[in-house]
Amino acid sequence: MNRVTRRTWLMFVFILLLLGGMVFFLFEYAADAGRWVAFPGSPHIYNNTNLGCGTITDRAGQTLLDLTEKRTYSDDPALREATLHWLGDRDGFISAGAVSHYAGQMAGFDPVNGVYNASGQAGSARLTMSAQVQKAALEAMQGRKGTVAVYNYKTGEILCAVTTPSYDPDNVPDIAGGGEKYEGVYMNRFIQSSYIPGSIFKVVTTAAALDCVPGIEEMSFTCRGKIEYGTEAVTCEKAHGTVNLRQALTSSCNCAFAQVAELVGKQNMVKYVKQFEVTEKLSFDGLTTSEGNYDVSQAAPVSFAWSCIGQYNDLINPARYLTFMGTIAGGGVGAEPYLVAQVRSGDEVTYEAETKMTDRIMSRELAEKLQDYMRGNVKNNYGDGNFPGLKVCAKSGTSELGGGKVSNAMFAGFVQNDEYPLAFMVVVENAGYGSHNGVPIMSKVLKACVRAMDAE
Repeated sequence: MNRVTRRTWLMFVFILLLLGGMVFFLFEYAADAGRWVAFPGSPHIYNNTNLGCGTITDRAGQTLLDLTEKRTYSDDPALREATLHWLGDRDGFISAGAVSHYAGQMAGFDPVNGVYNASGQAGSARLTMSAQVQKAALEAMQGRKGTVAVYNYKTGEILCAVTTPSYDPDNVPDIAGGGEKYEGVYMNRFIQSSYIPGSIFKVVTTAAALDCVPGIEEMSFTCRGKIEYGTEAVTCEKAHGTVNLRQALTSSCNCAFAQVAELVGKQNMVKYVKQFEVTEKLSFDGLTTSEGNYDVSQAAPVSFAWSCIGQYNDLINPARYLTFMGTIAGGGVGAEPYLVAQVRSGDEVTYEAETKMTDRIMSRELAEKLQDYMRGNVKNNYGDGNFPGLKVCAKSGTSELGGGKVSNAMFAGFVQNDEYPLAFMVVVENAGYGSHNGVPIMSKVLKACVRAMDAE
């Protein structure tokens, strides 16, 4: 009798464990089945870690990539090259992380039917990107390394985000034998890079000074071409004479900003860099950008001065700084960027992007003051004639790299026209002056943006 009782209890325990395991599995399946099916390498969805089903179109419906039978790119070689870092290559060396993030929605997975569109013939994703703007940006870069990006700071739509160097995935060059020409070609510079900002960082310092230094706009600063700190110095290319804060930003006077740095102080600069989020990582469409850097904890006075000029150990990510420009344009709050607008599986919409706004990083009054200052930069320095019909606000930068290397050219800003609410970011590596390189690039790219938006 005791033996029967023991066996009954053992059977009861076994049944409980079995039922518990089934409940646990069903819970895990309901919660994570979509993630299991869409794991990188799934033969239903991926090809060499990149998306392997469906079609990808630009914002106007132009097909960029057709995966219904095989990986078929656009017929346009320039467009293939311009979109490579978002669509990926055939061998998986370049990852298409944003579109692959929605692989489950593309394939049409649900917990009841499983991958009910495994053939991939009906899945589609529409990007916010404009094919014609991507091509314009690629052409404007003229084979130089860097990135050009434009987004709508009211909606968050990325119209353009070109990374160079790139290549035609249907005509792959000898990358290994190409030397410096293809250095970093597998990197999406918009997402994965961090750059010394140079003088575009003076917008951050200007914002901090306007917010925390009483009477800063009535003060004047004298530039004789150099400010000495013992054996070291902050230098300008020429003596700017006596300037106020607005004039210092327009002329990009290093000596004036070294004096502004003393008024702001380390503690406040650290506070405002954190408040403005210019060095924070940014996440969208399953991607996370590189983070920037602003660390003046061990900085001597001369190094701190250079940090407020965008040198020392400062680093910014292009996508994050683009968003910072958008928040200034938006009055202290801007839209977070995104690339994938909509995903369909057959006739069903399985994903629809929504505009998400950033936290308020500055008061509307401060943002409007910065808009005014940056608008003055274009009117008095870069020239409105380069941007016909547009009210452009901008700041250029020439980021010194040291070691005898040619400086990177930087250019960042936004458009104030209500019908074209666009923020932009340009990095041209080893190109020299920011204004000399950035202005003509953005002149061409913004014209393409206007044409694309007018056609919608």
